[in-house]
Amino acid sequence: MTKKDIHVVPHKGGWATKKEGAGRVGVVTDTQKQAINRAKEQAVREKVEVVIHGRDNKIRDSDSYGGDPNPPKDKKH
Repeated sequence: MTKKDIHVVPHKGGWATKKEGAGRVGVVTDTQKQAINRAKEQAVREKVEVVIHGRDNKIRDSDSYGGDPNPPKDKKH
């Protein structure tokens, strides 16, 4: 089974969560913060990574919630 990371992406004036490889978005929210919180909840359950995009759709951050045996040293927290 391949892991399907969850992306937080801009969507029709708001923000949405979208699982890698999915044709449709998951949850649509008004703010990026709400979408990030929903993505984190799902990522914890599924042990995957949350990838956060900016308005320009470029990746601006990511956090892992999986069972990585050699996690990187997180310098931002």
